[in-house]
Amino acid sequence: MDEITYRPAEAGSDPAVLVGLYDAAARWMVAHGIDQWKPGGKDEEHFRLRIKEGEVWLAEAAGRVVGGFELWWEDEPAWGPQPPVAGYVHRLMVDRSWAPAGTGRALLSHAERRMAESGRPWARLDCVASNPRLRTYYEGAGYAVVGEQPAKEGSGGSRYAVTLLEKRVG
Repeated sequence: MDEITYRPAEAGSDPAVLVGLYDAAARWMVAHGIDQWKPGGKDEEHFRLRIKEGEVWLAEAAGRVVGGFELWWEDEPAWGPQPPVAGYVHRLMVDRSWAPAGTGRALLSHAERRMAESGRPWARLDCVASNPRLRTYYEGAGYAVVGEQPAKEGSGGSRYAVTLLEKRVG
């Protein structure tokens, strides 16, 4: 497998790259009958804001961007108010045309290391409750289902159910 390296995304040059990753992942979901992300669902401004407010990471292999994710330090829409004991993974994205096998798990591992290094013993994430394939993927990566948020508010005021998962990392 090509070595994967990680770097923080930069607000000036990387939002377009992140939109490309997001849209490619969304197109793959649509093509495979997964009702979750839609092409055009996140724009450059979304990623600029996430870079400004938290952490966004890019993964590279063989000189190409092959994936990325957002790391949040709170997630009230899904988890409600929480003590600062967890990091929250969002928008785990893999470029399926270029990424080496295992890139998704490698991205999760990198996020989990960041959380542990920050003194947060829990990695948390959520996935749309209507996507059992993704839930199974996260459970295979060591995450346990700990609940459901039946009415998470999305952009534009839409509401949808998500499954809440967590893993001890520190």
